[in-house]
Amino acid sequence: MYKRLGLDFFIQQNVAVLASSLLGKVLCTKQKGLFTSAMIVETEAYQGPEDKGSHAFRNRRTQRTETMFNRGGFAYVYLCYGIHHLFNVVTGPEDVPHAVLIRAIQPIEGVELMMKRRKMLKILPKLTAGPGTLSQALGITTAMTGTDMLSPDSPVWIEDRQYQIEPEQIMSGPRIGIDYAADWIDRPLRFWIKDSIWVSRQR
Repeated sequence: MYKRLGLDFFIQQNVAVLASSLLGKVLCTKQKGLFTSAMIVETEAYQGPEDKGSHAFRNRRTQRTETMFNRGGFAYVYLCYGIHHLFNVVTGPEDVPHAVLIRAIQPIEGVELMMKRRKMLKILPKLTAGPGTLSQALGITTAMTGTDMLSPDSPVWIEDRQYQIEPEQIMSGPRIGIDYAADWIDRPLRFWIKDSIWVSRQR
């Protein structure tokens, strides 16, 4: 039985440190008895109200962003271009809207189910190397936004399986697709595992 990440992990205040700490952790889903899991290999940190790349910039509270103001451990899933469901982990204390976007994962269990969902016949990195594709592979949709991942009956959660990621394996660089974020564009808030073929875009 693997240990789920708990409240003490998710309420850390430094979202960049937390985003890098998620590398090597295992993202899991279970829906209608169907289980999938995959190692997190790429993340992006979003630093709450001061971050011009964040949906919650200047503490913007809307029906969509309200989930981000929960304490850490909630799922925040939103639609990108009206097509892609992007999965984020809310972090930090309540009313501080930090979040981490999960950008890429390495499949572990339920690979055939992932391939069926992605309509793929071969196991290739494009199966889960990207935030939209990984959600499709794991069956994550906006219906899961607001889900408390600390709840034992949550359909999505994150486990610590003691995979060892050494500090020299962790790379960082600018986030992707936030051209609107002005002076926040080039900040090194994207983290990935060096040489992983599952990372969405190599640097």
